[in-house]
Amino acid sequence: MGDAILYKKINTTLYLKLPAEIDHHSSQEIRERTEEYLQEGPIRSIVFDFSDTTFMDSSGIGALMGRYKRMKEKGGSVMVCGVNSRIRRILHISGIDALIPEWEEKQKSKS
Repeated sequence: MGDAILYKKINTTLYLKLPAEIDHHSSQEIRERTEEYLQEGPIRSIVFDFSDTTFMDSSGIGALMGRYKRMKEKGGSVMVCGVNSRIRRILHISGIDALIPEWEEKQKSKS
């Protein structure tokens, strides 16, 4: 299961493999660590991988929206992948799905 967030930077894309539960603690880490990566070098896109995630509270929604706004300021983008039905519902109810697209499998195979 794992509760650690895994970060991987490939070229100008930052990938985050999210934990099973995204709560206040993990949301704070997402904000702080992504900001460190943004300060270190050029990041054009952030991809949030929800493959292992089964729970996300409002602080997780806030962290996603914060990263979306931050990347929009920089002319970059944010995407999600590995979204299960529970997380998809949270993204839909919060309206995030209208702002942050789902990263298609076709795109993964190209990179």
